[in-house]
Amino acid sequence: MIPLRDNIPSRTTPLVNYALIGITAFAFVVQLLEPESEGGLVERLGMIPARVVDPDAEIVIPTAVGKRIVYEERWTRDGIVRVPRVAYEVEDRPAEPSAVPPVLTPLTCIFLHGGWMHFLGNMWFLFIFGDNVEDRFGRGGYLAFYLASGVAASLSHLVTDPQSTVPTIGASGAIAGVMGAYLVSYPHARVMTLIPIFYIIRIEVLPAPIFLGIWFVIQLFQGVAAVTSVQTTGVAWWAHIGGFAVGAGIAWMLDKWHWLRPRRDSVPLSSQRLRPVRRRHPRSF
Repeated sequence: MIPLRDNIPSRTTPLVNYALIGITAFAFVVQLLEPESEGGLVERLGMIPARVVDPDAEIVIPTAVGKRIVYEERWTRDGIVRVPRVAYEVEDRPAEPSAVPPVLTPLTCIFLHGGWMHFLGNMWFLFIFGDNVEDRFGRGGYLAFYLASGVAASLSHLVTDPQSTVPTIGASGAIAGVMGAYLVSYPHARVMTLIPIFYIIRIEVLPAPIFLGIWFVIQLFQGVAAVTSVQTTGVAWWAHIGGFAVGAGIAWMLDKWHWLRPRRDSVPLSSQRLRPVRRRHPRSF
């Protein structure tokens, strides 16, 4: 599901939200322009859990140094067949030294991304939900909240996998905190949502609790599967879960203490369902 827009207008220009998107975009451009190297910014500013736990530990990172085609025998109805697959030759190498004290990497890692889809997806969600959260928290409060959510998300991942030597990067956890705060702050909001279902794309207006609830259940399911499986998906699911929970908790407490600005009234979104668009090929989102 992809949010297209919501029905909560901002009272002020979300300068901090725009600045966060701009800073993250600048960091991503630097990542793209840096020379091809073993680790780069990902290892120097990303969070390596084992390094945070023990800053003096010698961190080695498995690195692909080559690949070859191997054949596996598999049983089929027609008998045994040989199926080709790519096998990577992996060697351990020392990780690049951290550019900042390792204890700061749970913060610095939230400004780095692993690719275009990772970056664009995160920034779009931040663009959709961040302006309204900034509206309630105020500019200074929103900046502190965003950074705190990012650190909390990083620490959530660290707690679930403290011996990992894989660098952790991405703003997903901080943005999950923003989404949690949005849910608490605007429980009656509605989100126009693009829903791709195989060859059909639907656009529906969903209540924000439904949209965010489905998103959170997916993260929770994947997070539980990650800690019970020996295989890895390359996604820090518990950073998303922790960030969302912390963001919702902070917003709930501040709202109860009347430290947040009043909620902004919603405006109607078109509830008319758009006709499904049939496409010949599914699009990857």
